[in-house]
Amino acid sequence: MTSFSFKNVLVTGAAGFIGFHLSRRLLADGCRVTGLDNLNSYYDVRLKKDRLTLLTGEKRFSFAETDLADRNGLQRVFGDQPFDVVVNLAAQAGVRYSLENPNAYVESNLVGFVNLLECCRHKAVKHLVYASSSSVYGANTRMPFSVHHNVDHPVSLYAATKKANELMAHTYSHLYKLPCTGLRFFTVYGPWGRPDMALFLFTRAILEKKPIRVFNHGKMQRDFTYIDDIVEGVVRVMGRLPQPDPHWSGDEPDPGTSCAPCRIYNIGNNNPVQLMHFIETIEKALGKKADKQMLDMQPGDVPATYADIDDLTADVGFAPATPLAEGIERFVTWYRDYYGQ
Repeated sequence: MTSFSFKNVLVTGAAGFIGFHLSRRLLADGCRVTGLDNLNSYYDVRLKKDRLTLLTGEKRFSFAETDLADRNGLQRVFGDQPFDVVVNLAAQAGVRYSLENPNAYVESNLVGFVNLLECCRHKAVKHLVYASSSSVYGANTRMPFSVHHNVDHPVSLYAATKKANELMAHTYSHLYKLPCTGLRFFTVYGPWGRPDMALFLFTRAILEKKPIRVFNHGKMQRDFTYIDDIVEGVVRVMGRLPQPDPHWSGDEPDPGTSCAPCRIYNIGNNNPVQLMHFIETIEKALGKKADKQMLDMQPGDVPATYADIDDLTADVGFAPATPLAEGIERFVTWYRDYYGQ
């Protein structure tokens, strides 16, 4: 891995949860940030616009309301700008929604991603960092999940599109020597989080005295990772160009490395939490008990996630440091303030 400095960054999905926090961090570090987002209505657009308001007040931030699937619009964003790094966080997210609206995932996650790869290729971007997902582990049950395990059995279309992104990025890295780093995010939470995620859903329901839906009768584990820890890891990765692995062999291909300048990392907390403990921590932060509605497993979901982060720790010193109780307390404080509760 080779370190390099960057000053001009494109963040796609800048009005989204992770994109917003990353953009704020980059601006604080003195970078010039171009944010791109289509502001779709998958969840409350007001939340996205309020995030954007905090960003657009910064003089080094510019915003383009563009869809990755709009090839001409995306090319205009790139224009003649020499982006040092592109961080792709724009995607149609959500496992359950992929059962209802599969075409949205094809347009955003597949068509949009190849458009982005083409722009990065033709504009000689120095490093493409893109969001993959822990969902790619699909039917795998060997824990902790490692980037050196094969991930050929997705259980949702969302997961399949994220695995496809990894394959597409590798192809461009191999053919055009485009340095690409994929980050498999494990359940990210914190202030300004997504309303379709468990922490947001549970907090809202408990405060509104409505039942929370607990899938698989609570027998779930998730590797919850606080947003500030995630952002720190992303920034470190951005400044480290992936290099071809001299030990990679096609006789025994390692899924986590490559003979091309391409890498995959897990970015998680390396500490899975029982869903019932997660709920208890929220109850404590709110000072209220949840009315739990126990349900069967949802199609496309998995019972557990657990990240092996050894490679990311070795290469960039990634070390998540935010305890669950502290992170949830910060979210609850933000939620009460934002919604006036």
